[in-house]
Amino acid sequence: MQHVSHPGGHAITLAKSGEPFDRRSLLRRTACGFGHLAFLNLMADHASAASDGIGANPLAPRPTHFAPRAKNVIFLFMHGGVSHVDTFDPKPELTRRTGQPLPFDTPLQFAAVGNLLASPWSFRQYGESGLPVSELFPNVGRVVDEISFIKSMHVEQVDHGGAILQLHTGSAVFTRPSMGAWVNYGLGSDNQDLPGFVSISTPVIHGANQLFGSAFLPANYQGTEIGNANVPLKSAKINNLKPGLGSAELQRLQINLIQAGNRNYGDRENDSRLNARIEAMELAFRMQLSAPEVLDLSGESQGTRDLYGVDKGATDNYGRQCLLARRLVEKGVRFVQCSHTYKWDQHGGLRGGHEGNAREVDQPIAALIQDLKQRGMLDETLVVWGTEFGRTPVAQGDDGRDHNPYGFTMWMAGGGVKPGYSYGGTDEFGYFAIENKTSMYDLHATILHLLGMDHTRLTYRYAGRDFRLTDVHGRVVDNIVA
Repeated sequence: MQHVSHPGGHAITLAKSGEPFDRRSLLRRTACGFGHLAFLNLMADHASAASDGIGANPLAPRPTHFAPRAKNVIFLFMHGGVSHVDTFDPKPELTRRTGQPLPFDTPLQFAAVGNLLASPWSFRQYGESGLPVSELFPNVGRVVDEISFIKSMHVEQVDHGGAILQLHTGSAVFTRPSMGAWVNYGLGSDNQDLPGFVSISTPVIHGANQLFGSAFLPANYQGTEIGNANVPLKSAKINNLKPGLGSAELQRLQINLIQAGNRNYGDRENDSRLNARIEAMELAFRMQLSAPEVLDLSGESQGTRDLYGVDKGATDNYGRQCLLARRLVEKGVRFVQCSHTYKWDQHGGLRGGHEGNAREVDQPIAALIQDLKQRGMLDETLVVWGTEFGRTPVAQGDDGRDHNPYGFTMWMAGGGVKPGYSYGGTDEFGYFAIENKTSMYDLHATILHLLGMDHTRLTYRYAGRDFRLTDVHGRVVDNIVA
């Protein structure tokens, strides 16, 4: 045993003879171990992951519950509430009775509304499926034979904040892991040099970090943010990725020194939580070498850049997002979210607002589906297009629509869904989902199912209970599965 003299003449045991003495040993062996307990608390979020068999590398690929239809997800989030009756859910009766009062009472509304308002835009049928799409989305119309619509979505919240959280996390009122974090936790990553979940142009309001956060899941599974919705994506970069000082070789030597101490402790204590931290540091270092290449769009051909609308005015920002999403899933990133800014909330200025928004995203979205298909990636990539709720068929003012959580449209493409298919429906005016009503829990259950995961079995133990993305709800919408 080694001893040092205390000023009062007493000796304090520090470490066993021959055992290296470090600060963790000091924390663990002095003051009744309270310093070490604090250290363990900092790493407590890795404990459950280790017990689930994730081991030292929490992002290693994990087996699915059954054969998956998709390997990756690209989530195209339209922030603000896209009007379904003006985009993908035409209502002839609404057109015929425009200007008349709504012939039934409505539940809670976000704002005062007036009479029925016909869509300012015409619809036409596209493709072999003949599915109707508004003139707002002519490019999406041209790929409609790859799309499976769910026209009976409903959400429990009438305000943006609650509805967005329910879409992204499954809960409108509690802090819960995001959908991408659950997928990352359940499947791990196919590329150990890149994060498993990337959020591009994250909204800075209505949920912000919760939209890509991991909540009580280990921090390894949260999304890596690239930009925010307030700043155009002229060049994609990950914050704090560039080395602060010195060359890559020097930084490698620095990390090796730190990791040697970590591993020495880990070998003696068999601490799986520390091992997870070691892997996280290694991933960060590897990302410095691999991520810049993936994020650099300059290597794409001019034809591909033109397809997405990069450097073409209105389509440049979302075109860059969609092209970057394709590059990321091509390199094995499991879940990528592309967010369009909070501009779809047309309480007024419906005509100008929806036209401008659609002009920004229509071409890039269609290009993403075309590009994935021509590269042979669409079958294993699930593209999800969604918004937090729809808009009312009645007018707010003379050129606006209120929030409508009671019936709206979302769609998926690729990744094992039926192509050129429409499921569910709203009433004759587009107010309420009445046919095959589909909740956010059902949507999440279906996404997980397509990825080969049973939503009732993908759980995480926290605070004495097993949590899951779908809570105690959810059913797989088998009808849209090919």
